[in-house]
Amino acid sequence: MPERLSLRWYSAQQAHQSMLELWAWAKPLLMAGHRLVISARGETRSLAQNNLMWSCLTDLSKQVKWFGKNLTPEGWKDFITGHLHGQELVPNMDGTGFISINRGRSTSDMTIAEMKAVIELCHAFGSEQGVKWSETSLGRDRFIDPETGEIT
Repeated sequence: MPERLSLRWYSAQQAHQSMLELWAWAKPLLMAGHRLVISARGETRSLAQNNLMWSCLTDLSKQVKWFGKNLTPEGWKDFITGHLHGQELVPNMDGTGFISINRGRSTSDMTIAEMKAVIELCHAFGSEQGVKWSETSLGRDRFIDPETGEIT
């Protein structure tokens, strides 16, 4: 019996059948005295969305100087996700500047919709800064579902 079980649901019928399978998996463990934690969350971003985001962040890092600073793709990721989720600045230890204590959020556990917002913000901000987007940053090498923002 597996120690961990991961399920993906796409329809009510499929989810119902899957719940029966989940119960078949959980019942013997519970009967044996094990404790279980079962949680559900929205589907996280796709690998294609992640690749598109990193392409956008790379274009930003190559073409945008922000207040005299060149940021790495990782720095732009913190900047963009921090803009969406907020940051708090506090003075650093020696009083010569500031640091962010609530940095941008990890994208690996973002939902598809949240990741769509990150990509849209990259595009909007970069376009305002005159970025010439690469083909991969525009998603032209993929199909983008207009309803979900899912990139296939």
